[in-house]
Amino acid sequence: MSSHLDQTLAPLLAERRAAHLYRTRKTLQSPQQPEVMVDGKKYLAFCSNDYLGLANHPDVIAALQTAASYYGVGSGASHLVAGHSSEHHALEEELAAFTGRERALLFSTGYMANMGAITALVGQGDAIFEDRLNHASLLDAGLLSGARFQRFLHNDLSNLQNRLDKTAAARKLIVVDGVFSMDGDTAPLPELAAVAQKNAAWLMVDDAHGFGCLGKTGAGTCEHFGLTQNEVPILMGTLGKAAGSFGAFIAGSETLVESLIQFARPYIYTTAMPPAVAAATRASLRLIQTEHWRREQLNKLIAHFRAGAQALNLQLMESASPIQPVVIGDEASALLISQKLAERGILIIAIRPPTVAAGSSRLRITFSAQHSIVQVDQLLAALADILQEMPREVAHD
Repeated sequence: MSSHLDQTLAPLLAERRAAHLYRTRKTLQSPQQPEVMVDGKKYLAFCSNDYLGLANHPDVIAALQTAASYYGVGSGASHLVAGHSSEHHALEEELAAFTGRERALLFSTGYMANMGAITALVGQGDAIFEDRLNHASLLDAGLLSGARFQRFLHNDLSNLQNRLDKTAAARKLIVVDGVFSMDGDTAPLPELAAVAQKNAAWLMVDDAHGFGCLGKTGAGTCEHFGLTQNEVPILMGTLGKAAGSFGAFIAGSETLVESLIQFARPYIYTTAMPPAVAAATRASLRLIQTEHWRREQLNKLIAHFRAGAQALNLQLMESASPIQPVVIGDEASALLISQKLAERGILIIAIRPPTVAAGSSRLRITFSAQHSIVQVDQLLAALADILQEMPREVAHD
């Protein structure tokens, strides 16, 4: 006989299945690369965030192995107890220099970095303003901070200003993604920085999907727009995407970082990432800065795909990033197209509510510098075949 817990939860799972919203895990049995083995089958994958193809780079692997042979596997403690190694410290200094900030502070995940920074900076009596399409970690952090939490319309500066005009809070924090994870578009950072300065607010940018990909040297969205620490005082970046490693960081002024060390609970009370992971990230950071061809290759792939997708009348979004969503609409159709692609040996995940708004389910296609033009053409050909099999209104404008 099932427990009361199971009896309560089972109907909710059944509802999710019926609504085509049920999530399942796939088991990866190969390194991150364009051609992968998943659940015993080979696929051409377009769903990894390993944008620069560094997760399986021999230099990154060698750095991790060398450091592990010296430091061991686990860090053993939090940064403030006995877990802050020389590899962590060197990585923080290199991240600060790369992003043009005074200091950087490592966190174990991007979720923790956002939670730690936001809850340390604002609380009861303060106000936080977030773009409606911000990542879930930013939204959760805003809600849990205790500050007056408001979401403004996506990239809508007038809506943001109207909300700022109505607050009397002394501390005002504006938070946006640099590159939005499900749409692939960028925030208007120069204009947001101007609004923040005009209203004596702080601007925080989550650059998880811009770091490594955008900017002349790959330093991210702020470099792309030419913005300094003065315009964007709180910068977050993740290391598990374009950097091909793991973890995250907050970069900014000396005072900001010291404040987070004192008050960011997800930093204080969490075991530090393994030193070997920090060493691997240092190697990937060097590759980001020296192998510019990776970003050039990404841009070629993106342009080639967009031209081909437009020829098929696919509904694209305004994205120049490696994230190229194809909007399908309803959940069932998005799932069906994803399944048909899988039958052809192409792995792309259907993104559905609540991750995206109802009626905007999509194929979230992502590119890596390791992909080739031939592989992009293979994807376009498969989409063309599948569209011919589907009702004409599906996945078209």
